[in-house]
Formats: sequence, C-alpha cells, structure tokens
Amino acid sequence: MGQPETGSISIDVAAREAHVVGDGPRVAPRPNAEIDQAAFDLCNKVRAGAGAGPVTDMPEYMRIMVKHRALFEPNMILGDALYNGTLPARERELAVLRCGLLCGAPYEWGEHVRIGQRCGLTPEEVNRVLEGSSAPGWNELDRAVLRGTEELIADHVLSDETWNVFAKYWDEQQLIEFPFMIGQYVAIAYVQNTLRVPLADYNPGLSSRA
Repeated sequence: MGQPETGSISIDVAAREAHVVGDGPRVAPRPNAEIDQAAFDLCNKVRAGAGAGPVTDMPEYMRIMVKHRALFEPNMILGDALYNGTLPARERELAVLRCGLLCGAPYEWGEHVRIGQRCGLTPEEVNRVLEGSSAPGWNELDRAVLRGTEELIADHVLSDETWNVFAKYWDEQQLIEFPFMIGQYVAIAYVQNTLRVPLADYNPGLSSRA
C-alpha cells in the first residue's frame, strides 16, 4: 500500500524532461496532410470541450495516436465525455493537474495549466497544486479532490474520509466518474511519457506556471 504524496514534490525538471521527452518522439507523428476529416472532427470536438478552438494543424500527440485508429477514436470519444461529464470543470482540472505532476508528465501538466485557467482556476490555485492537498487555502472539496488524486495514484483506492467528503457534494454519477477520470489521465501520462511526445512551443512542460 503506497503513501500518498500530499505535499510539495521536488522534481529535477531538466532531468525528468530529458527522460520522458528526450530528443523527440519514439513514434513519428503522421503528417498533417495525411489526416482525414473524421479524425480532425474528433480532435476538434475534444478541443472544444477543453475550451480551445479548432485546429487545421493537428497536435503531434494526436498525430501519433491516429496511427492506432482503433485506440485513437475511442480515446477521443472518452476525452469528450470527460470534458463534458458530470464533474465540474474546475474540480476536474484540479485533479488532472495533480495527476500530471505526480506522474511526472510534462506534456499533461503544461497543457492543463492552460486548460485549468480556462475552466476557472486562478493562477494562485494552479500554482498551489504544486503543494498538494496539504497546502493551506483549499476549501473542503478542493482539498478532497487533490487528496483523492493522491490516494488513487499511491494506493489505487479512495479512503473513507475522502469518499465521505465527495458524497456531501456529488451525486452517484460524479462519484463513479472521479476514479474513472483519474485512471484515464494516468493512462494518458503513461502514453505521452513513454512515446516521448514533444512539447508544443507554448508548453514549457513541468516548469509551466500560471
């Protein structure tokens, strides 16, 4: 049974990014000109759910994933379902940010620093995620969201204490959705880290701050 990382985490950003980003992707992205319209439609639907505009140049991560069409399509559908799910966007992004940090995932962390602010997180709150659930200033639900993310990644289960806080604020669908969502973003971190997905020019990775 793992002990949750409830406080600040010390990361050697340069060393971590050399390890999980390296010199470039392990699987070359498909050229943008070879992406079909149906794939673009799925990509842009997910982007809309995250509060981003449509693109005509698909992000490299998605151009890598589209090479495995049987996974790309359901992954995009699931991403859209979570972005438009039952959990409030602000609480979702708190959890995803903490997940990205605990997974040492530069791509995921950097992208969701931007998404989190679009979903209502203040710059102070985004940066406080670095300190985790033990940081002063969180309300009861925010602290539980961060603590729940820490528990699931460390111990793969929510404690009764965290569950009981969630049950005060959320309905049954939301209680089901939370661990499912954390599992999805852990999986995405695994894929992005393992395939060494390059960071976009606007994404400074683990050094990103609001």
